[in-house]
Amino acid sequence: MHWTLSPAVRWIALLLLCAAYLQGGLNKAMDFNAAIAEMNHFGLSPAGPLAVAVIVLELGAAALILTGFWRWLGALALGGFTLMATFVALRFWEMPLGQERFMAANSFFEHLGLVGGFVLVAWLDLKERHDD
Repeated sequence: MHWTLSPAVRWIALLLLCAAYLQGGLNKAMDFNAAIAEMNHFGLSPAGPLAVAVIVLELGAAALILTGFWRWLGALALGGFTLMATFVALRFWEMPLGQERFMAANSFFEHLGLVGGFVLVAWLDLKERHDD
């Protein structure tokens, strides 16, 4: 059995998958000092150029996914970024037992779910291109 999603439902699903990156990129662009502070908080330097790179990556990759232009590349970029950022920001295994560790562990595995979603988007896009 072969089934397809309506284009509108598919686009809304992709928008939901990209929502955090659109929001994050826009917030960082509108408050660049906070973006630099975030880089410093995680010990990333040089903070300014890295903040610019994150803004461009979040907004640019989301745009690729939503427009369908090189969707697979945008999905792999956000998936790779999410995986790396998760290991930088959510090192729950280094935290003492308690509520903070519990919440960080939950967030860690939720982010792994996002990575899986992006891998699936890339795979389906490449498969669709190959099938055409």
